[in-house]
Amino acid sequence: MIGFAPAKINLGLFVAGIRPDGFHDLKSVFWPIGWSDILEVHHSNSEGLDLHLTGLVIDGDPTSNLVRRTYDLLRQRYSISGVTAHLHKVIPMGAGLGGGSSDGTCMLRLLNELYDLKMTDEEGESLAAELGSDCPFFWRAEPALVSGRGEHLESWDFNFSPETFIAVAHPGIHVSTREAFQGIVPQPSESDFHALAKTPLSEWHLILRNDFQSVMEVSHPTIRQVRELLQSHGALYSQMTGTGSACFGLFSSEELALNACSAAHKKGWVAHASRAQR
Repeated sequence: MIGFAPAKINLGLFVAGIRPDGFHDLKSVFWPIGWSDILEVHHSNSEGLDLHLTGLVIDGDPTSNLVRRTYDLLRQRYSISGVTAHLHKVIPMGAGLGGGSSDGTCMLRLLNELYDLKMTDEEGESLAAELGSDCPFFWRAEPALVSGRGEHLESWDFNFSPETFIAVAHPGIHVSTREAFQGIVPQPSESDFHALAKTPLSEWHLILRNDFQSVMEVSHPTIRQVRELLQSHGALYSQMTGTGSACFGLFSSEELALNACSAAHKKGWVAHASRAQR
């Protein structure tokens, strides 16, 4: 059984305040894009999870991998047996694209199907929230207004025109969540995400901002260079996504988006382009 774990971008990211539990209140639109990790799972005669990793190297403690944590969580809740899994990693890590969260939730969905657990969407999202703040979004992987720590989702009835393409470029800088939040000062915002539907892309900067962007561009000036490259190749709107360091641009044609990716590749950066419309 094979699943695809998509990346996401943030259309705006506002840090509105600090909650009593110590987490920050966030407001954003999460938008899934056509850049995916690949996860394959099968029943195994052996106990536990036999996890194989290919593609990009995942640093850190293997036991903290969200695919493994998902298996452990479900084994505590349900009578599931041994599983062999193969994760092929494509989405850059520490980039603000949600790849790890997407992998964990993809594992959740695949195990739900593999063992016929019959989870409802509400149950799936609730379990995903135990894995991480961004994980519930990836259960449905549909555009959503996101608030709270990232666990409150509201369907967003908006779509880009068929001609709009998204190009994402990642300069190879790994930004940890801890680093990103250290320099953040909450700034309440009254921005109306629904106004984006009637606002030209070239004017989205009047509505959206990423509160992490200015902080990260001081710490990592290359991030600004990524945004400026996208702009110089015709991006109507460009922004760092998540806590960085990847940036995206919205383009009026596939040709412009691919040209931006080609320019990013020449800089030694990873880049991807896909149609914005879902």
